[in-house]
Amino acid sequence: MVLSLPTRLSSATPSDSSVSRRELLASFGGAAAVSRTRLSADERTVGDESLHVRVYPGPVPLGAWIRYGFDGMRRDWPPPFRDALAAVEDALTQILAYAHERSRLEGVDARVERGDPVRFPLSAAPPSSEAVVPELETVLSVFRDRLRDRNALTGSACHLLFCWAPFNYRVGYGGTLSPNAVVGDEAEGSAGDAGTVANLGATEFWDSRAVTRNMAVHETVHTLLDSDVVAEVGGSRCDHDLGTAVQTDDATLEVSPMATAYAGPDEVGGGTRFHGRGCYDHDRFHRHDGYEDVDRWAYTTELSEATLEAVTRTLEWRIGR
Repeated sequence: MVLSLPTRLSSATPSDSSVSRRELLASFGGAAAVSRTRLSADERTVGDESLHVRVYPGPVPLGAWIRYGFDGMRRDWPPPFRDALAAVEDALTQILAYAHERSRLEGVDARVERGDPVRFPLSAAPPSSEAVVPELETVLSVFRDRLRDRNALTGSACHLLFCWAPFNYRVGYGGTLSPNAVVGDEAEGSAGDAGTVANLGATEFWDSRAVTRNMAVHETVHTLLDSDVVAEVGGSRCDHDLGTAVQTDDATLEVSPMATAYAGPDEVGGGTRFHGRGCYDHDRFHRHDGYEDVDRWAYTTELSEATLEAVTRTLEWRIGR
């Protein structure tokens, strides 16, 4: 059976699932310890005019630590997590550089932080498919519970969870869900913060470090895009269509973050190992040169001009409300 790994399911909404925070097991490392809950006052309060992302490492299984020579184990930050964090920092730098060069978003700054590790305790409930392979909805719900318990919700931040679940086809490469999908959204049930997850275990296991970096950026940028603004900029309400797939030579297609997992054919091994299950239309991409006769797929963390413009407009809308 072919398993497609989704990157976003924005139309879904969290429900009152019977699976609690205690029922997340093997897919997230089966860690029994609960992470620290206290944050400093500075971490809890962030102005609405700050581009703020806080990144949290989830449990990493022993096999992965062995793979990376236990590098970063003391602080729960293996090399893939650190590289993904750096890519997110660079993406925010790109956004503000684009805006400031056009005398826009003046006075807005970017803030990327490392949050405390997020642990999912062993379940006391009977085993279930949700406990072993939790849905994206469940993961995001538990993640938000953790943030609420820590008093970490600021009303204006993107909270990004790095998880290690290479075989969890329900989470796929990651995603975010309404009503907590966009920073500053005033939809019913939203407190202004957005929560998202990037499954770096999947990108590392099935793809490459380049895909790991791009998907971390991909899931972060989703939370900074309003669909109405996306439609204004790209002619489509689909965030993925803001991306690019550019042939840099006769046999190489270079893919930007928002197009990652969506630039290739809808088949196993079409660019990324698995194709995303969200929206896309290659004819509506900011640029798509086609993948006929492409032998090599490359991934760049450079955001497309359409992505930069759409994020800038979204931030202007949020600040100007």
